[in-house]
Amino acid sequence: MKKSIVLLLAVLIFTACDSTSKKEAIMVHYPTSNKVDTITNYFGTKVVDSYRWLEDDRSAATEAWVKEQNKTTFGYLDKIPFRNNLKQRLEKLWNYEKLGAPFKEGAYTYFYKNDGLQNQAVIYRKKGNSEAAVFLDPNKFSEDGTTSLAGLHFSKDGSLAAYSISEGGSDWRKIIVIKAETKAIVGDTLVDVKFSGVSWKGNEGFFYSSYDKPTGSELSAKTDQHKLYYHKLGTLQTEDIVIFGALPEEKHRYVGGSVTEDGQYLVISASVSTSGNKLFIIDLETNKKTTIVDHTNSDTYVMENVGTTLYIVTNMDAPNKKIITVDASNPTPEHWVDFIPETENVLSPSTGGGYFFTNYMVDAISKVLQYDYDGKLVRTIKLPGVGSAGGFGGKKEDKEFYFSFTNYSTPGSSYSYHVETGKYNQYWKPEIDFNPNDYISNQVFYTSKDGTKIPMIITHHKNLIRNRKNPTILYGYGGFNVSLTPSFSIANAVWMEQGGIFAVPNLRGGGEYGKKWHDAGTKTQKQNVFDDFIAAGEYLIENNYTSSDYLALRGGSNSGLLVGAVMTQRPDLAKVALPAVGVLDMLRYHTFTAGAGWAYDYGTADDSKEMFEYLLGYSPVQNVKKGVSYPATLITTGDHDDRVVPAHSFKFAAELQEKQEGANPTLIRIDINAGHGAGKSTEAIINEQVDVQAFTLFNMGFSELPNKAVLKNFKE
Repeated sequence: MKKSIVLLLAVLIFTACDSTSKKEAIMVHYPTSNKVDTITNYFGTKVVDSYRWLEDDRSAATEAWVKEQNKTTFGYLDKIPFRNNLKQRLEKLWNYEKLGAPFKEGAYTYFYKNDGLQNQAVIYRKKGNSEAAVFLDPNKFSEDGTTSLAGLHFSKDGSLAAYSISEGGSDWRKIIVIKAETKAIVGDTLVDVKFSGVSWKGNEGFFYSSYDKPTGSELSAKTDQHKLYYHKLGTLQTEDIVIFGALPEEKHRYVGGSVTEDGQYLVISASVSTSGNKLFIIDLETNKKTTIVDHTNSDTYVMENVGTTLYIVTNMDAPNKKIITVDASNPTPEHWVDFIPETENVLSPSTGGGYFFTNYMVDAISKVLQYDYDGKLVRTIKLPGVGSAGGFGGKKEDKEFYFSFTNYSTPGSSYSYHVETGKYNQYWKPEIDFNPNDYISNQVFYTSKDGTKIPMIITHHKNLIRNRKNPTILYGYGGFNVSLTPSFSIANAVWMEQGGIFAVPNLRGGGEYGKKWHDAGTKTQKQNVFDDFIAAGEYLIENNYTSSDYLALRGGSNSGLLVGAVMTQRPDLAKVALPAVGVLDMLRYHTFTAGAGWAYDYGTADDSKEMFEYLLGYSPVQNVKKGVSYPATLITTGDHDDRVVPAHSFKFAAELQEKQEGANPTLIRIDINAGHGAGKSTEAIINEQVDVQAFTLFNMGFSELPNKAVLKNFKE
């Protein structure tokens, strides 16, 4: 970029909002959403559900409603004057080579690569110093890019590979087995597989998990009993053996199985919810099954074994997690011995090259230590910077493996790590038209409603002036023990180029400070999460980063709920609300697909009168009030989302359109033949990001992009 352009960029960032001209309003005429009142009695309270008919994803009426809503939404988006310019910039910045860290399987080294704008990353491989060749190209799975690779699993010797595919973004998968050398298909394709890994038993076959195929809609019907199967190569899927989950006492919503690296044990985890699991092992020589943990009060898994010595990660009596050892002959908790004890920071461990690597979160920032198999600290690894490191680990015989590093302003790079010396070299760095040195991230700690200190990382151009007029996206999650650690986003880079701020608080309900932090945002403490998010917005406003007129709330899935709850509780907080694939009807979420498994975080309306009333008090669909001026809202979802069914978004949109007071638009953008988000094509991702940012800026009052210098630069 020329110096004159750099100077112009800085000037425009300072003055973008002051120079904003008044936009011309776009008139919106919403499609008719028929009201068919369905009444449900919860503990003596009758709740009217006017749009329950939209839950029927197979009905002609729902299909027609979707078409009309999209027609209205895209008619509005098409009229935003700078939308095409924003798309050009996003495509330009997105168009760089993206390379995944290599991994070894058999005689080959494999890696994922996307040339820039390919809809799906391609898997390449090479042997020794030979030229890399395509192994699998998911872009050829379907003409429109809606069939994606959902998993790739090699047998121990690398001679066989099982890969799973997702069609239309669905969580239901197909598994295809091939000979790695020739890519010839082995046996029949397995179908109707859901929430499953693939774990090989030698070269004979593999373990996988699924549910019985539901009656009614595959996209919304409840799936409640997960089973672990063994598939022997060369046999029919109908002949697969149920290893766990068939008996009444084995009924769980989530069951998984994995074979230890030495092939000695099958480890089985069984859960009724997204937190807590029972744990078993089966000796694959004797078929003897042994119980390790017989309750679901902890998150516990086997990460490694040396002979009969098991290395287990657990948060039982250790909210931040620890590693223990125990002999497989007597593996229950009373025999556990601490190997790497709990610390004040949350632990995420891995193994590789004959060592343990402990990745700790220190206020959501990575700190990595290396230990030997005696539990002795070998070294603290000095990372390339302050941010998120991942991928430490590999096979026991590896002397070198690869890790990644990123933060909110630094595109992800990969490094080759030498396990004996601790030295590493940069393996790959992206060549991208974005200078991380022009942007800064500051971590602050603000006070939530009840006095709890919450960390938040605020990222923006280094020359930004706090003038209360900076367009700001506030993104949070706050649930399911999920930790938000710094990572680079191309879409956020474009947002910050426009003088935007990207702010991420680490809300309660997440995993940044362990199980206690998670539990503080669950069930009847869920309001803590919303209060933390509201306080984050208030902090940004009080400290002059932005104002309500330039603040957008954004979140997806569980954090789609976060946005929905906060915008209905505090409609004055932000100008724009962007709930994506959200859990928005808290009274009925547990009646769809695997939704009942989220009850650890939410509770259900069937649990008790107290839990019903608590959920009713914040459920976004039930808390849209007539005559209230809500933020300009763009709801996004996919018509094939079978994780959080689109009916949540449909009903929320209908309620808002019926009751919104004032001129702020309330629109819903529905991707067709798309799911919850995984496997979405590059084209679809870019189109959605463009529409979200264009909608946001336009409703903040911008009639043109704040930073035209960027556009001038790439057009030259």
